[in-house]
Amino acid sequence: MKDAHLLEYLERFISEERKQRFLSILNQRTKYLTIAIEDVYQLHNASAIIRSCESFGLQEVHVIEDRFGKRLDKHIAMGAQRWVDVKRYGQTSDCLSQLKSEGYRIVATTPHAKSRLLDDFEIDGKTALFFGTEKEGLSEEVIAGSDGFLKIPMVGFTESLNVSVSAAIVLQTLTQQLRKSDLPWHLTETEKLEKRLDWTQKSIKSIEAILERYHRSSK
Repeated sequence: MKDAHLLEYLERFISEERKQRFLSILNQRTKYLTIAIEDVYQLHNASAIIRSCESFGLQEVHVIEDRFGKRLDKHIAMGAQRWVDVKRYGQTSDCLSQLKSEGYRIVATTPHAKSRLLDDFEIDGKTALFFGTEKEGLSEEVIAGSDGFLKIPMVGFTESLNVSVSAAIVLQTLTQQLRKSDLPWHLTETEKLEKRLDWTQKSIKSIEAILERYHRSSK
């Protein structure tokens, strides 16, 4: 109730149009499907993937930065990182453990012999898609820890696509599938409230002064 009261107060400082836009977008957001990026070297690729996640309605992205450090470029991401929750990990094992503890099925995107073609892949539970480096692909740790494998069907001489292009293709297909399903893919009402509060605060100039005024009046 405290968060709801604060949100009601803060929404006085944004337009009704922006308020309704937040509600509309949150009704299409999901954590049921998520992406993990493992050591993507080209920073513009990591940023482009996050932008695609935001565009297709994924609320969380998991970024493993073991070898190359932080690869998010705010200019290429076009502000997407403001609206998507980016979870960062120093080691692949930490990311795998966290996602599995949250009930995600780990799916490696790779031209693995046992990979299922994208057109035949069905989401049947919470799913985390792992994407690896452009040259080396995913680590053996991810391959060994995966519950399934996925690949994009191709008929040309080229054997692989740019990782950000691959992510966009997979997301476009699977988010459409998810929204047509009866799976519980929507955010919970509590999660929607949390994001409305977060996004509203990010939309207000001088938010610190306004929050200070609110807390002072609430005492």
